[in-house]
Amino acid sequence: MADPLSEVISLLRPHAPHSKLTEGSGAFSVRREDVEEVFYCMQLSGRVRLEVDGKPPLDLNAGDFVLIPAASGFTVSSIDPPSPPGLRTRPVLGENGVFRIGRPDGPVEVQQLIGYCSFGSPDADLLVSLLPDIVVVGGDDRLAALADLVREEARADRPAGDVVVEHLLQVLLIEAFRSTTRSGATSGLLRGLVDPRIGPALRAVHAAPHHPWTVAELAGTAGLSRSAFFTRFNRIVGEPPFSYLLNWRMTLAKHMLRTGRHDISDVSTNVGYGSTSAFSTAFARHVGYSPSRYMKVASAG
Repeated sequence: MADPLSEVISLLRPHAPHSKLTEGSGAFSVRREDVEEVFYCMQLSGRVRLEVDGKPPLDLNAGDFVLIPAASGFTVSSIDPPSPPGLRTRPVLGENGVFRIGRPDGPVEVQQLIGYCSFGSPDADLLVSLLPDIVVVGGDDRLAALADLVREEARADRPAGDVVVEHLLQVLLIEAFRSTTRSGATSGLLRGLVDPRIGPALRAVHAAPHHPWTVAELAGTAGLSRSAFFTRFNRIVGEPPFSYLLNWRMTLAKHMLRTGRHDISDVSTNVGYGSTSAFSTAFARHVGYSPSRYMKVASAG
């Protein structure tokens, strides 16, 4: 049976080129606005409060990892002691390459690894929409071990250190997604994968996207009536079953067309269309232009 999460991550092609160590002391409150990249934070020691715009505040403890695929703005502030209202702290880069927040000369009470990552796929917006709007993993030993490796490598002056850090961070991101599938998720594909009814249907779709699926067949894999399956799928994944199927087929089609290793007829067959003309019509309606045009644009880019 297919592993949908592996497929999504492979197509996303996550990169983590920007990371930094931050140490805090005393009261602080750091604000970030107009965030356009994917933000992550590994709490290495101490406690902080993360307030993402439009969401309830989160208290992060040592060993917690948070990933926010899409956020317009957020604030990270101290808990012990609490930051006073209106405080805005500017991180200061130290000689050791570590950013300092709060008191410049006090003992280190908080340490974080924070940064931004990006996704290499042109379909990142669609794929990210399948993930929760915030991923929080608490006290996971594997994540903590990875974070220790990242912290050690980030602070050491070794050849190709930046490359090693980026690859470790990619593994850290993947482990966060995997941990979320084990512990549950708020919405999207991850929640669907751990649901005992919807999970089998998602895996069936990913195992055979070319199959002419019907609602009755998918409902059968879930052991539900058609109406119950439709309602449950929509609630858990965040979109109707055939909307998900269409989006996934078109994501696969665009990936195959970009590689240049498949002609349009092969792509049509592999994503479940009985004729090239039917596929071309559906693709143009979904993407905005024909498969042949898409191939030319992709090769030029």
